Amino acid sequence: MKEVGNILTDSFGREHNYLRISLTERCNLRCTYCMPANGIQLSPKEHIMTYEEIYTIAKEFVTHGVTKIRLTGGEPLIRKDVLLILEKLAQLPVELAITTNGVIVDKFIKQFKEYGIQKINVSLDSLNIDKNKGITRRDYFAKVYHNIQLLVKEGFEVKVNCVLMKGFNDNEIIDFIELTKHQPLQIRFIEFMPFDGNEWNMEKLVSLEEILQEVYSHYDTNHFIRLHDLPNDTAKNYKIKEYQGSFAVISSVTNPFCDSCNRIRLTANGQLKNCLFSTSESDILTPLRNGEAIAPIIEKVLLSKKKVRNGMNTIEKFKNLKIHSKNRSMIAIGG
Repeated sequence: MKEVGNILTDSFGREHNYLRISLTERCNLRCTYCMPANGIQLSPKEHIMTYEEIYTIAKEFVTHGVTKIRLTGGEPLIRKDVLLILEKLAQLPVELAITTNGVIVDKFIKQFKEYGIQKINVSLDSLNIDKNKGITRRDYFAKVYHNIQLLVKEGFEVKVNCVLMKGFNDNEIIDFIELTKHQPLQIRFIEFMPFDGNEWNMEKLVSLEEILQEVYSHYDTNHFIRLHDLPNDTAKNYKIKEYQGSFAVISSVTNPFCDSCNRIRLTANGQLKNCLFSTSESDILTPLRNGEAIAPIIEKVLLSKKKVRNGMNTIEKFKNLKIHSKNRSMIAIGG
């Protein structure tokens, strides 16, 4: 039963206190699982939220109970007014975090500290230079790897997001975990998920079970620790005994975490998505520009949220590619 007066609670009683805001549809990489080979049709500039509109919408969410905001993209740091956005959002009583590809993150160390950004997620899908170049369609591996080390050195809480794909980087699972031996990193293995234009199929998926089998075959079970997951955590967390860091698996396909979902997404062009896999969106930017109240729209969006993955409650439904082609490409959603 929905709690009266709480517009961020859906019909299944899930409270949404985590807002993910995409700042831009643009990126300086071209990752194959995120962006179609031919790119995407970008929204016209006038359709993209201004920094004032981002702040106004965020403030509305905070008023109703949002306590965490994560900035995503595209690549959020390439937006020209990103520092102004950070400055504005830092005025709100929220935990502010960011997800980045790490290419230019070294230029923002001072500002991150100034605006209280402590948690930074960096995408890195291979530790092999050639494979990394192949998946990102750019040659920035050395820069990104260096910047990850820099963030750790500067005291940030760093998570490395690695999308696993069979036959591509599934032989690097142990290599990634070994990065946690002497560094307080968290490696997050993410199951390959279907979005428009990324040529997803089940055969490319590396499941939670397969990841753990690889770990069990390499490490002594006495050294393998299952960590306590935080409330609303999307990841199942693990650690190798005496290693400084940890690793986790985000199993959106084979072992979803929908029961405790507390996330809602705002795209760069002002559309609300109540689920990463949702094929429907709700325009919040146009009403805002027209001077209309946006709280009723937020409430309606949350009440229309399905119990599991936008209604894809079986693997068979998940394999229906017609459904995925109706969703955006990942780059246009914001991870």
